[in-house]
Amino acid sequence: MDRIENLCIEKGMRMTEQRRVIARVLSAAHDHPDVEELYRRSHQVDPHISIATVYRTVRLFEEAGIIARHDFRDGRSRYEEATEVHHDHLIDMKSGKVIEFVDDEIEALQEAIARKLGYRLVDHRLELYGVPVED
Repeated sequence: MDRIENLCIEKGMRMTEQRRVIARVLSAAHDHPDVEELYRRSHQVDPHISIATVYRTVRLFEEAGIIARHDFRDGRSRYEEATEVHHDHLIDMKSGKVIEFVDDEIEALQEAIARKLGYRLVDHRLELYGVPVED
């Protein structure tokens, strides 16, 4: 079993074969696919999976905190496995590629800003949008 499938079982979720396929496709993803891409990949594994099933399953996984939804300004929600390890995203506006990164200086600066304004930071998301530098 893969990570997402195990998390579903740990949370007591009923796992149909189609949910298992979608969970495995999500676990294998090294990008941030949208529902249509998840459907395409899942449909290759099981041609009986409908796009409605993918939408319902994604919503179920998101509500259970198993996957995280991102809206990277391209008009479609994209998904990744929810992890304990925090990371931020840089989105290439030309190609749509999403680059994950961790930067301790940025994390410290965000904490300092919250503290300066009288708050304790409990969560945040950072998305940077850019285009490649032309040489």
